Amino acid sequence: MLDVRRMQMLRAVVSSGSVTAAAARLGYTPSAISQQVAALEKEAGTELLERVGRGVRPTAAGLLLTEHADAIARQVAEAETALADLLAGRTGRLSVRYFATAGAALVAPAVARLRTEHPRVQIELKLIDPEDPLPDVREGRADLALVVGPQAAAHEGVRLLHLLDDPYLAVLPKGHPLATRRTLELAELAEEPWVGSEWPGPCLDAQLAACEAAGFRPRFVVDSEDYVTAQGFVAAGLGVTLIPRLGLGGRHPDVVVRQLRAPEPTRSIHAAVRETAPPQPALEAFVEALRVAAGG
Repeated sequence: MLDVRRMQMLRAVVSSGSVTAAAARLGYTPSAISQQVAALEKEAGTELLERVGRGVRPTAAGLLLTEHADAIARQVAEAETALADLLAGRTGRLSVRYFATAGAALVAPAVARLRTEHPRVQIELKLIDPEDPLPDVREGRADLALVVGPQAAAHEGVRLLHLLDDPYLAVLPKGHPLATRRTLELAELAEEPWVGSEWPGPCLDAQLAACEAAGFRPRFVVDSEDYVTAQGFVAAGLGVTLIPRLGLGGRHPDVVVRQLRAPEPTRSIHAAVRETAPPQPALEAFVEALRVAAGG
């Protein structure tokens, strides 16, 4: 096995033309350089230098190893530059999991910001069910996941970074008696038929917890898969529904949207990262971009 450090000493001798000059450049004594070159010759099984006057020149084998030492030096320099870029957050690769309503409002502007500030960072985006993307983060398949749930919830191996609280709004048919009011108390919807807008999970739990606090349990007459479909059912007069602010990108023309209070149902959105992950400047920059998007 050839010693790479000794190959670099041989390279210095060949480029400078003498052992003495190489020693001065590298900060060694001439005898130390000679000993290292002799050890390399033993490893190579052949002479690498021959004397010419007061200097030395490489043999064919010495020239061959010098060329490879040049290539190694270039690769090490490239590795050092790449590592410095990675540690500074200028490069890197992030794997991100997100759920649908967080995509347009949070992920899209955050990715756009990161691409402007760190154009060489690559981001892999994957749409997932918001209920439980945490195993991907915990097991290292994803660097970050957007999740819905209480900030105090314990998740072993995962750290939750609060981004925003997303309030639910009441969606009523346009001709509904309560449509003339700008703000409603949640208990005023207790006797109404409800259109389900969420699958079982943390988002629906946020609605049910608020209704329980208001003293009732909603009577669902129809379930829907998404917020657009839920608005269609409401517009047809089948009931009322709750939709989070981030989910109201496009409003049906035959519904009205009103704020709620006493209490205001709210879902908390967090960025989940691995507790034991090493520092990643690119990830920190993306989290900051998400916070900016959440604040906007």
